[in-house]
Amino acid sequence: MNEHLDPEKERLSTEEQDIDKALRPLSFDDFAGQDAILENLKIFVAAANQREEALDHTLFHGPPGLGKTTLAHILANELQAGIKLTSGPVLDKPGDLAGLLTNLQPRDILFIDEIHRLSPIVEEYLYSAMEDFKIDIMIETGPNARTVQIHLNPFTLVGATTRSGLLTAPMRARFGISNRLEYYSTELLGTIVERSANILKVPIDLEAALEIAGRSRGTPRIANALLRRIRDFAQIKGNGKIDIAITKYGLKALQVDQHGLDEMDNKILTTLIDKFKGGPVGITTLATAVAENGETIEEVYEPFLIQQGFIVRTPRGREVTELAYRHLGRVKGNQGGLF
Repeated sequence: MNEHLDPEKERLSTEEQDIDKALRPLSFDDFAGQDAILENLKIFVAAANQREEALDHTLFHGPPGLGKTTLAHILANELQAGIKLTSGPVLDKPGDLAGLLTNLQPRDILFIDEIHRLSPIVEEYLYSAMEDFKIDIMIETGPNARTVQIHLNPFTLVGATTRSGLLTAPMRARFGISNRLEYYSTELLGTIVERSANILKVPIDLEAALEIAGRSRGTPRIANALLRRIRDFAQIKGNGKIDIAITKYGLKALQVDQHGLDEMDNKILTTLIDKFKGGPVGITTLATAVAENGETIEEVYEPFLIQQGFIVRTPRGREVTELAYRHLGRVKGNQGGLF
């Protein structure tokens, strides 16, 4: 996948992760989008602050790059509490979890990213911590084994997951607040790009900001990543200002088209039309034709193409839509096929 359109934060360098953190809003007022979620969270936080209690456990789920980690930091700021960050795969032993939980102060937040990847044994320990604010730990082994109960300060667990379907039912039931984050509109992303450009101290035209936003797949992390790359083009190939001309030049060089499709996305559509008359075609055959792994196509490329209406899944395989023909400038019925 085109690295500039990859919403996963793991691919960012350390320096880019620092810039990414600097671009993050720190309060509800700075956060753009997700209005319904924000309105509810403001009420829950204000009520928790008035009662001087810990906020109820909160789950954020949705595609990567939409602001789940950012919202966790905002909650900590608004609650005037500390926050400890970890992720599901890192917590492989109950002792690791116990160390984190016992160091939390009253009303602090424990943020667990990719919470669906917690090991079952750690998850079991988390249940009593979430419900009763206590954990039972086994000390020693054999005949001398005994359990010790540790009482915890009231805390808030904030979980984030890109695959909420993989959460176990008992875990999902223990979250009092559950929110699904949605993709952003081009207009909203345009305001986010302008705000980020202001923080980076680079002048940008509104038209250029909307152009970047329109190619960002509805995802703020991709919009900010593209902005940083276009800033480089403006600095070296232009006069330092991001206008529409340098933006289009940079996005063309980055192989990001007007719909946010990269080279591989277009290759999949072209292959379906030119070699298979638009489909239907099975995923294995398609994967062989474009020289890519079938699972990669299903998990990385296909969701966005389906969301944007370029292809559809049918019982017989994948088919392209009228929109795909128009996007590639093709006329339906003029394809040669394989034979």
